[in-house]
Amino acid sequence: MKDTDIKRLLYSNLLCIFSVFLSIFIPSLFLDNFSILETHLTWLCTCSASVTGVNLLLHLVVKPNVSSRRSSLSHKVTRVLKCCIYFLLSCFFLHIIFVLYGAPLIELVLETFLFAVILSTFTTIPCLCLLGPNLKAWLRVFSRNGVTSIWENSLQITTISSFIGAWLGAFPIPLDWERPWQWQRRFCKKKY
Repeated sequence: MKDTDIKRLLYSNLLCIFSVFLSIFIPSLFLDNFSILETHLTWLCTCSASVTGVNLLLHLVVKPNVSSRRSSLSHKVTRVLKCCIYFLLSCFFLHIIFVLYGAPLIELVLETFLFAVILSTFTTIPCLCLLGPNLKAWLRVFSRNGVTSIWENSLQITTISSFIGAWLGAFPIPLDWERPWQWQRRFCKKKY
């Protein structure tokens, strides 16, 4: 059983990585002059949508946590609405955290909010797919020694790694960008 779970988890993670790479190439088929550097906001939206779609599809196909009880349609609709509300709340919460950590409050609101959306996509959506809107299960998984399956262990590692990666990615932002060796400064000066 554990070997099959490991294989299913590996294939699920590979599909999520593939969806990120696919989000680089799909918009170029539909949008003229698409590039990640110049139309980064479009790419963030596309990446978020593709990762969310793959996570939801994998949850429906793989079903890592099969519920033993049958639930009514109203219970399922309520659960989906709660998950949507939790996702939106996590986006707003992360946006507030980013502003408190120094992101511009007014100038780059859309960029900051889309960063919160993409980070919520990589952290909150997998939690909602695996654990649902059950806060006790979230606390159990993210507490010390609270993991009961390989799926929850992967969820814990992925979420923590996403936050560490976001912090490490933002680390060089305060550096002096006026130096001639930085690509962004040279890229803006050249006219092609």
